[in-house]
Amino acid sequence: MQNQTNTLATEAELSPSHHHSPWPAVISIAIGAFALVTTEFLPVGLLPAIAAELGVTEGVAGMMVTVPGLVAALAAILVTVGIGKADRRFVLWSLTGTMLVSNLIVALSHSFPLVLFGRALLGIGVGGFWALGPALSTRLVPPGSEPRALSMIFAGVSIGTVAGVPAGALLGELFGWRIAFHAGGVVALLVLLTQMRLLPSLPAKSSVTFRQLPEMLRVPKARLGIFITMLVFIGQFAAYTYITPFLSQVAHLDARTISILLLVYGAAGLAGNVIGGKILARSVRAGLITTGVVMGLSTALLPLLGTGLIGATLLVIVWGIAFGMMPMSVQTWIFQAAPHAMESGGAVFVTTAQIALASGALVGGVAVDHLGVSSAMVVGGVLALAMAAVTLRWAQDGEQPATKLHAVH
Repeated sequence: MQNQTNTLATEAELSPSHHHSPWPAVISIAIGAFALVTTEFLPVGLLPAIAAELGVTEGVAGMMVTVPGLVAALAAILVTVGIGKADRRFVLWSLTGTMLVSNLIVALSHSFPLVLFGRALLGIGVGGFWALGPALSTRLVPPGSEPRALSMIFAGVSIGTVAGVPAGALLGELFGWRIAFHAGGVVALLVLLTQMRLLPSLPAKSSVTFRQLPEMLRVPKARLGIFITMLVFIGQFAAYTYITPFLSQVAHLDARTISILLLVYGAAGLAGNVIGGKILARSVRAGLITTGVVMGLSTALLPLLGTGLIGATLLVIVWGIAFGMMPMSVQTWIFQAAPHAMESGGAVFVTTAQIALASGALVGGVAVDHLGVSSAMVVGGVLALAMAAVTLRWAQDGEQPATKLHAVH
């Protein structure tokens, strides 16, 4: 999922007053971010088991990532515009509720179309949350504390990437994939109860209209950023969605080793946050190129050098570093390209990222079903390298330094 939208116009109102510390409320949003990231990518570590039990190919099972991404792309815009001036507290409760219902439907379903319906409900929660959640956290805290609030939200994202996804994979291996989704439902229920207890009233003073949304796309540098985002996100998720089948079938690793390797991948992403921040502070263009080259080479070389434990581990670590750099790089570029338009364009960015995520899972799935699981790694690598080439050819650094960066996976 996303600080793509931390300055949305609808959430730019003054923070409400508090008689108590606002930080528990911020934490309730942060654990919502953790739960959403974990749930959105939970199928990644469980695809072989899900495909086998429901009688579909692993490429078709990848639709469990594609469908919520596509729905989230639409929901980011429709929720942003459709909620009007509704109290944002109730909106967040509803979005968290879709995550709870989604997990329960998937856990109890024996029909793959019904599973996809459950995952589509999740897409509503994902798109709506990333269009609203980060900005809401800044309303909860006193002026000057916004960066800390945002860092807490995206710490939840990082923890979900580092621990949630591999933990779900391990839980699925030990007790079955349905138990992993039941556990996701329990987490969603706890998040909902926590938010109902801790979130104060968050009334809106204004609303976004459809007419405001394309404002960012009128800026050429922002349009280039959107194109770069599409390339690298499609490449990332064409490969990442099928990392578990690859490690199982090509690298011949057992399920527990794969779960550990997914954990290592997430930890490498945290290191990528730090490395990417240092590069971006000097040159955003260099950060984008580095991200594309490192991601492209590490994924494309997996079928050649990642056929055993050592090679696969090294390349997955390098790939994880690039993954940690990826969202920081593209978000910083777009923010610098059109800072005046980000208030109305945040939902557009979320939509772009989610369409690319869904498209990547779909493209990878087609490649897996027709050319084998290794082809998804090659496709992902080629697209990431294409992003680096486009950046090298057409991107030029602006005068604004990259100072405040908030990472999101």
